[in-house]
Amino acid sequence: MNPNTQTLTRFYTAFAALDADTMATCYAEDATFEDPAFSLKGQREVAGMWRMLCGATKARNRTDWKLEFRDIQADTTTGHAHWEAHYRFSASNRLVHNIIEANFTFTPEGLIASHTDRFNFWLWSRQALGFGGWVLGWAPYFRTLVRRQTRAALNGFLAKNP
Repeated sequence: MNPNTQTLTRFYTAFAALDADTMATCYAEDATFEDPAFSLKGQREVAGMWRMLCGATKARNRTDWKLEFRDIQADTTTGHAHWEAHYRFSASNRLVHNIIEANFTFTPEGLIASHTDRFNFWLWSRQALGFGGWVLGWAPYFRTLVRRQTRAALNGFLAKNP
């Protein structure tokens, strides 16, 4: 197994266990992360996001948490993984099954340089938010609103957890 495949396997194994500290060690100092809810720069922000999300899951609804991953592929510069998360969305207490395709680039040292997760935002918003997500989840301004809220939550978390 090549080193980048090992990095992704370590990352997702830690994620399944909600081990954000191990997840953080998989990222380079200047890593970036992008998905429909977050746009992050630097290991501090990326690791902070995982610590915030894993911590919230541990604190509230760990019994509903399940992460499955497969199809990990990586070469010397890029990688891909398919993962599925089952969890209870804290804001609405609704169960979510999110299906994600992840793409990565790596540093020469085998750390994640960039991580991009893609998922159906409208499907996620319908599950997480119910009728409001069904009505508004397709709208670009709604996605912008969600990004603002997640940014504010992360900034608050990072201020309390330097």
